Amino acid sequence: MKKLLLTAAIAVFGIIGTQAQDMRFGVKAGVNISNGAGDVEDADSKIGLHIGGFAEFMFSEKFAFQPELLYSMQGYKYEESATFFGETVSVEEKIKLDYINVPLIFKYYVTEGLAIEAGPQIGFLMSANYEYEASGGGESESEDEDIKDAYKSIDYGLNVGVSYTLDMGVMFGARYYYGLADIDDTSDDFDEKNSVIQVSVGYKF
Repeated sequence: MKKLLLTAAIAVFGIIGTQAQDMRFGVKAGVNISNGAGDVEDADSKIGLHIGGFAEFMFSEKFAFQPELLYSMQGYKYEESATFFGETVSVEEKIKLDYINVPLIFKYYVTEGLAIEAGPQIGFLMSANYEYEASGGGESESEDEDIKDAYKSIDYGLNVGVSYTLDMGVMFGARYYYGLADIDDTSDDFDEKNSVIQVSVGYKF
């Protein structure tokens, strides 16, 4: 699957170089609402950020291709609390996964400025950390551990979304990414995937 995505990307860029009628560059940033999928159960969403740039190649008034390069903060968390003898103990665990993602987005403009988006994505894991924090009874403890070795270095999946661009170049977008790759590298019996909702604002030059 990874080789297929890379081969497809090379082929698409080759076609674009000869077929695109217009090209614009841009920057974007926004909020991630990420979680785990697959065998990950009862996890809470984690809030993160994404930021990066893109190029939009127009084939016609309706169709475009938009490759992007994004730094993306993903992962998920668990939150629990319990009361013992009148004291409340709260525990929070976070899995923090930071990626460099390359979405390859195909766009169809329904009307001027409004586009439906879909396309594959490949991601490269930059860092992975486990954070633990517990508090209660006037005391607290925390832990921060590098767990990058427990995760695969490559992720891949699919995006769907919608975007709207104003005449001045300001753009807004919402997108959902579902990972197809099992990113867990510790067990063949546990299937862990990425799931991310992205809300973005950007600018086309």
